[in-house]
Amino acid sequence: MTDISRRQFLGAAGAATGFTIVPRRVLGGRGQVAPSSKINVAFIGVGAQGLRVMLNFLRQPDVQGVAVCDPNKGSAGYPQWSDREFSTGVHTLLGVESGWEWLSPNDRIQLTHTTTATSGIAGREPCQKIVNAYYARGQRAGEYRGCRAYADYRELLEKERDVDAVVVCTVDHWHAPIAIAAMKKGRHVFCQKPMTHTVAEARRMAEVARESGVATTVAIGNQASEATRLICEWVWAGAIGPVRQVANWSSRPFWPHGLDRPSQSEPVPEGLDWNLWLGPAPERPFHHVYLPFVWRGWFDFGGGSLGDMGGYSFDTIFRVLKLEAPASVEASSTERFPETFPHASIVHYDFPARGDLPPVRLSWYDGRLKPPRPAELDGGADLADEGLLFVGDKGSILCGFNGQNPKLIPQAKMDAFVPPPRTLPRSPGNDREWLDACLGGKTKPGANFEFEGRVTEALLLGNVALRTGRRILWDPANLKAIDLPAADAYIQPPYRSGWTSSA
Repeated sequence: MTDISRRQFLGAAGAATGFTIVPRRVLGGRGQVAPSSKINVAFIGVGAQGLRVMLNFLRQPDVQGVAVCDPNKGSAGYPQWSDREFSTGVHTLLGVESGWEWLSPNDRIQLTHTTTATSGIAGREPCQKIVNAYYARGQRAGEYRGCRAYADYRELLEKERDVDAVVVCTVDHWHAPIAIAAMKKGRHVFCQKPMTHTVAEARRMAEVARESGVATTVAIGNQASEATRLICEWVWAGAIGPVRQVANWSSRPFWPHGLDRPSQSEPVPEGLDWNLWLGPAPERPFHHVYLPFVWRGWFDFGGGSLGDMGGYSFDTIFRVLKLEAPASVEASSTERFPETFPHASIVHYDFPARGDLPPVRLSWYDGRLKPPRPAELDGGADLADEGLLFVGDKGSILCGFNGQNPKLIPQAKMDAFVPPPRTLPRSPGNDREWLDACLGGKTKPGANFEFEGRVTEALLLGNVALRTGRRILWDPANLKAIDLPAADAYIQPPYRSGWTSSA
């Protein structure tokens, strides 16, 4: 609808002389949310993570799922985090005990030579069935067929004129093209992390978000957490003095890194549009080493351990230390490969002073590498497999990877600590912030694209340093590595011919 809004139309429809029998849910009866207060949501990218996110949003009373989209019609092979995860999630959503066991065949998947998972079924047709079954619960008979399924997001955005918002859970290299297209059509956007696949895309997505004025959020749940607010309040109150060093370490990857391109191709699985899955990425023959899930380790599709996980922790670090663009970035790693990320890496980011705040060095470690053990750590304790450490002139704060469970070290210092007053507003949660903004709330979501664009630019510069093997001296105004033209191909790689560049 273009001449009048969907909600205006729904309001006027009740006065029409004709009538249609619809589920009571749609009429907004007792205990129901009226259509005028619902957000019509399309889910774009409904593999394993997309299915999880879809189930979560369907539980929200002001969300109406109206469409799903994925180039894969449906297949097994998607990793579940636990046995029967997908089937149990749907049973819980529908309030039933059986009927969806087929979603969790539970065959073992070998992700790496040391890591396995159980197979689940996902894709556009399974997820369409889930949405229709969920809304059919309110009908006395028959099937609800209100959720449409698409292979191509462009067709969805063109045909689904009543969609208010989209949830993007695709492979990384598709985040920016889809999100930008949706924002330009006035749709609110929720995007999985990392916000984009490239540095230039992050800048462009933030610009379009600002220009369009729609509600935007990246799936960074920890930005809304109590822990993040506590760390901010402690550091800002001077609990550990000026912070000059930060260490952040991850046990990832648990998907394959350090691979060469297969010498042979494989038949494209039935139901998968491989050309559409590739989209703007360089053309290559199909092989199972690319998907599902394992695309994270390939330069053309994912961001490696840093891109996949750093979005969470860098968000916390940027908020606590009020960081902007780094001045320089340098990286080292285990053996390098032409098309995939290394098994382990270390990336150092140097940030300049910000007003009264001193320069900061942020050091990232992955592949089970860790920073040196802090002397303040109690007894014989070692660092956990993943973590975050803020080092100030007067002490240190040790946390979980995203900032969970912060504490001053040693424990005696924490025991004597008197926390400062709570000064920051608390959050209803990352997803709720976005939904409230979609409904016209005046508070901008904390993980909005303008803020996360700055975080993502800095984050992905680490991968540019990794791929060039050179120290990056960064010119943020021009999106350029100073005196290093070889970096341009990684900052803003060209899109495949026939696919419009959004950066």
